[in-house]
Amino acid sequence: MADGMETYRGIVFPWEVDLVEHFTVAYYFDRLADAGWNALDALGLGAEYVARTGCACVTEQVNVRYRKELRAGDLMYIQSGVIAAEDSGLVLGHTLLNAATGDLCTTFAQHLAHVRWPQRGRVPWTPEQQAAIQRHHMAWDVLPPERRPLPATDEGFVASGRDTVKPWELDVLGILALKAYIHRFSGASAQLFAQFGMPPSYFRQERRGLSTFEFQFALLGDLRAGDPVHVRTGLLHLGNSSLRFQHRLYHSRSGQLMASLDHSGVHLDTDARRPTPIPETFRQQAQRLMVPTQAVL
Repeated sequence: MADGMETYRGIVFPWEVDLVEHFTVAYYFDRLADAGWNALDALGLGAEYVARTGCACVTEQVNVRYRKELRAGDLMYIQSGVIAAEDSGLVLGHTLLNAATGDLCTTFAQHLAHVRWPQRGRVPWTPEQQAAIQRHHMAWDVLPPERRPLPATDEGFVASGRDTVKPWELDVLGILALKAYIHRFSGASAQLFAQFGMPPSYFRQERRGLSTFEFQFALLGDLRAGDPVHVRTGLLHLGNSSLRFQHRLYHSRSGQLMASLDHSGVHLDTDARRPTPIPETFRQQAQRLMVPTQAVL
């Protein structure tokens, strides 16, 4: 991948590390938000543009590949650029690297729509905007995400979260920030593990955890402070050490699906830092919670 423009540089703070003792996935999305807004600002589409024109670029989808972990104190930076564009949308590519080693740790493909805000009607690019988009093109050799079978409904999903949107969780546009969705989905994973006999005490005592290697995140609507929300989670795949979940977040009053996350990870030995088989006793309980999926057309 050709270098893009630098859009973030920082550190993993100790309070951003999870039970697996590495950088929490929600905080990756916090850094993604910084990188995304800085990239949009370079394109002339940042916060000042929103205030001046009433148009905004809103995230609709993010595909993430986690390649190498980051630990407390690690330094990082992000390079960003445009990897695809449409008449009224674009895809930003972000590569997160370890600033000390140069290792590529994570890639994000962030799909955004150019809309009239907050009505969300799509707005075509002007010729000047198209030219700016082209100037910031970045080569991208990350394969697109695999299309995997999904359940038609959430029948068989378990209740895995319920709360309200807090004022401090809002982003520049006044809607629920990306990281706030991921915090809820991370908690939902723990709730599901407990359903098949793997409560937090198991992970602490046995030095085990869940290490994520891929996200396919879709954002379907806007949530604002005070909105009641709940999450339901289904177990879709159970391998030797690998697992795949589908998290779905709903607006509790309207019942509208607001976001979903296809979450793939492995059962991790936190001392050896490598995948380890899921114990058979838990596997039997987990299999009873498996949700059937439909074939991809």
